[in-house]
Amino acid sequence: MRSDEQVLAHFGKKQQLKRVFGLISCLGLGCTLMLTWEGSFVFVQSFLLNGGPTGAFAAFPIVTLGVLSQVLVMAEMASMIPLSGGEYNWVAILAPKNLSNFLSYMTGWVLVIAWQGACASVAWINSTIVLGLVQINYPDYETKAWHGILIFYAVVALALLINTYLGRVFLWLEAVAFIVHVVGFFAIMIVLMYLAPKSSPTLVFDNFMNLGGLTNIQSALVGSVTIMYMFNGVDGATHMAEEIENAAVVIPQALIITVLINGAIGWAALFVVFFCMGSVEDIMDVPGGVAFVSMFASVTKSVTGASLLTCIILTMGICGSIGLLGTASRMLWAFAREDGVPLSTYISRVRHHTSLPIFAISITAFISLSLALVNLGSVVTFNALTGLTVAGFYSAFMVAGGVMLYRRLTTASVDMAWGPFCMGRLGVPITIFAMIYSFIGWFFSFWPPVANLSASTFNWSLAVYFGVLFIAIAWWGLRARKTYKGPKVEI
Repeated sequence: MRSDEQVLAHFGKKQQLKRVFGLISCLGLGCTLMLTWEGSFVFVQSFLLNGGPTGAFAAFPIVTLGVLSQVLVMAEMASMIPLSGGEYNWVAILAPKNLSNFLSYMTGWVLVIAWQGACASVAWINSTIVLGLVQINYPDYETKAWHGILIFYAVVALALLINTYLGRVFLWLEAVAFIVHVVGFFAIMIVLMYLAPKSSPTLVFDNFMNLGGLTNIQSALVGSVTIMYMFNGVDGATHMAEEIENAAVVIPQALIITVLINGAIGWAALFVVFFCMGSVEDIMDVPGGVAFVSMFASVTKSVTGASLLTCIILTMGICGSIGLLGTASRMLWAFAREDGVPLSTYISRVRHHTSLPIFAISITAFISLSLALVNLGSVVTFNALTGLTVAGFYSAFMVAGGVMLYRRLTTASVDMAWGPFCMGRLGVPITIFAMIYSFIGWFFSFWPPVANLSASTFNWSLAVYFGVLFIAIAWWGLRARKTYKGPKVEI
């Protein structure tokens, strides 16, 4: 088996980053990026708005199966081409030559906006949770929008600090986060199952809710986008490929195991949430999107107890922000390395004494801080970021999956440069299923949560997504078509 450096050299790349990640730290990274069981608490109001308990129970295993199919396809490509660019690198190498540059370029852009949106949205969630903690501990506290923005800044600043000056801590933090992710799940589940009054099975399993005024089918599909968002970042390990030892083997293992773990405990968390949440009306009446904090207080009958349980979820959320900043910056760095974005010369620089893409990390943090200025205390903005990240990730996958399907159908298997992980004959049906699932998710990621549209209920991800695509195409016409040629040969 070839060494990691030999694999990079095969694709014309030289080793610039230190390989310090193993399977456990990759699992920690994947779990903190997705946060499925934590999301089951954070997004309880979204579930009730479109689909209710019944809709969420039905959608969760379907989404898990869809994400698993995506991961199997990505694991195969990552095993063949373990480069930090992920999908856009795979497209550049596997697509027909006359289309590879443009398809790869557009894939890189939608990936960049997806990761940047994910980074900002999770920081928003963390600031909201902190405000929820303050509210239950200080009931007279009056929340201001700028309070949330300052907390948002603090979260991003902490993530920036750990990704740069405390870069050595990042590796160990992800391993510890994986342990907290699992142990914290059982801690909260045990407390709720022991203390909370239980709802009847009928109220949980036969309680489809459609509070947004959409048709029932539309409501269920729009509600499932929230679950898709909870699985966002599933490809995180692929963008750390050049910092992972034995990447061609470890990345597929990490991707698949992460989805299986998070799918199982995320679904279990949904059961506990809906059986223990109490009155639906009380949950929906909680302002600020932190209904789970009030639920903890109601169950434990203790502000201290509720605060401790909330801090477990907050800790994982902050770890998620740290991991997202690291992964999003690697994606931006890799794409800039190929001259895919403006200012690529600066963004692609790596500090030799740290072997870290400091400029890419700093710019990613700056983008998140800038998004806070458009009022990230607004649910409207958060809905736009949620839809934007799902649309970005799923459209990037559709291009990469479509190219892989094309290769499977037009190239003999013996002529394919398979990596250690290969699906064999199952590859075609799994890829087709993943493509269909991804298109449905992409389409409904642009839908508003309610039928009565206004500026405050419209899903602005549609405008942002196609606005960025317009900018990408304009940059292609002005410069990138001359400079962007896919993965550059560096050696």
